[in-house]
Amino acid sequence: MSEPLAEEGRGADLPAPADDAEADRLLREGEIDLEGRLLDASNVTLFGVVRTADLAAECVYKPVAGERPLWDFPDGTLAGREVSAFLVSEATGWRIVPPTVLREGPFGPGMVQLWVDGDESVDLPAFVRRDVPALRRMAVFDAVVNNADRKGGHIIPTPAGHVYGVDHGICFSIEPKLRTLLWRWAGTPLPDDAVEALERLGDQLRGELGDQLHEHLTRREVRCTQQRVAELLRTRVHPQPSGDWPALPWPPF
Repeated sequence: MSEPLAEEGRGADLPAPADDAEADRLLREGEIDLEGRLLDASNVTLFGVVRTADLAAECVYKPVAGERPLWDFPDGTLAGREVSAFLVSEATGWRIVPPTVLREGPFGPGMVQLWVDGDESVDLPAFVRRDVPALRRMAVFDAVVNNADRKGGHIIPTPAGHVYGVDHGICFSIEPKLRTLLWRWAGTPLPDDAVEALERLGDQLRGELGDQLHEHLTRREVRCTQQRVAELLRTRVHPQPSGDWPALPWPPF
């Protein structure tokens, strides 16, 4: 690990998870103590601390019951899409999405994700326009998962230098819906490391990863994900806006 997965849980004298296995165990088995709600979120988004006997960390909990109905995504599926984005992120090896699970919570089943503290000294509007390798990888990731809402506020550069992405509830549509601030590389060749990651991802989508995604997505949604990876490998360039869908999210931050 290049950095701790989380700071120590607020109000707890327990260590934060030191690796992915500990983070997964904490998120799945820990008791969730809610502290508040993020009022600017479109869906019910609660935050608090998750604890086991030996670990603690801050977390975000999005109950399925709090998901706002959308015209273009089936009801009650956003939490599963968040978990699916995490699974794809892990398969690339880029660790874009913080550890995320689907589990029972205080208000029923929902997505529980490790909270990540961003670097408050970073000027996000300027940062998202920079030619940063981590942002370029995120642009490729968003093309794979068909992210319809990559706002600037969903990009979290950390003090240690890693860049996370959050809020992936409206991904994996069968229709082209890529909407992002990360168009800087549109039409340019994919870097070699992205091609290598996509080749690995394509193999995994035909195996265990595909089976895992079928627990949260329809077979057609998984098949379309495979097709997006295949198309990126065929063209070996970053996609460009289609013209059939707004290219930028609104509001952008």
